[in-house]
Amino acid sequence: MTSSGRDRQFFEILARLPARVWLQAALALVGFALLVFLGFALIAGFAALVVLLVLGYKAKALLASLFGKPRPRHGAAKVIDVQYEIIERGKER
Repeated sequence: MTSSGRDRQFFEILARLPARVWLQAALALVGFALLVFLGFALIAGFAALVVLLVLGYKAKALLASLFGKPRPRHGAAKVIDVQYEIIERGKER
């Protein structure tokens, strides 16, 4: 049997399927497309939410630094006024 003969036989089998099978296949295809769309929409929505949260946090810090009292940075060293004395060592040893 040639390749076109097998193709023709396959299409004849498909043509004999009842309408209920065709409707189920069409609904399954639409459902699959909807799930794909919603999946990408959920991923994009989650990424957008993360970006908005990060930008909101940065904007809050910027506004606080512009209008509020300056916050000391975490781990910043305090400057303390210290007196020191230089001791010169001669040839005592």
